[in-house]
Amino acid sequence: MNKIEIVYENEEILVVNKLAGISVQGGEGIAHPLDKELSVQLGYKVFLVHRLDKETSGLLVVAKSSVAASKWISLIASKQVKKEYTAICFDYPVVNGKKSAKGVITDNVIKSGRELSANTFFEVLKNGNIEFSEELGEKQTLNFSVIHLTLGTGRMHQIRIHLSKSSCPIVGDDKHGNFKFNKKSRKLFGKKMMLCSNKLTIKSADGNDIVLTIPLPDYMNKIINSIKE
Repeated sequence: MNKIEIVYENEEILVVNKLAGISVQGGEGIAHPLDKELSVQLGYKVFLVHRLDKETSGLLVVAKSSVAASKWISLIASKQVKKEYTAICFDYPVVNGKKSAKGVITDNVIKSGRELSANTFFEVLKNGNIEFSEELGEKQTLNFSVIHLTLGTGRMHQIRIHLSKSSCPIVGDDKHGNFKFNKKSRKLFGKKMMLCSNKLTIKSADGNDIVLTIPLPDYMNKIINSIKE
């Protein structure tokens, strides 16, 4: 594994830029999880504060001690740390039966057999078409939306599930997305899931918030730059 990029560090935490395709935690069949590799890279054990899906890229907070991890888990739960995402999706969000450029998606998410309330705030930043040719030369068109997202709750796969239920599945999401559209777009843009946690704000009582941002991955920018509004 390549060296993990550290975006921010203080006495309690590190914020790293996790690449797509890397699991944050070990398990069966996972040889190089981020928490293990980062511990080796730094020379001391790190502790996860929150998680990103394996195929999601972006900013991830890890702690330097178990005590710090407990503190920062609480800070995230109390909205003292704000995470913002960018997704590239097929089509356009439909909320309450209407196409919506901005709003909140409210729909329960099932975890361990239980239905949990969840809400996701969204805003469409760009929408348009990309034209391409099929194998026999037939012209095809796919519609894409670039969407900014923040979480009202932090359920597993929440963004992916909510966008899929809103007729706007994330490009490259093979679990909750649109298999037919993914197959078409894969020929142009590869297999990556187009979701990135690209902004993180650590709120401060004195108003001097720490705002961290990273550029979107090249594979996301390739789509964004190809969209014709």
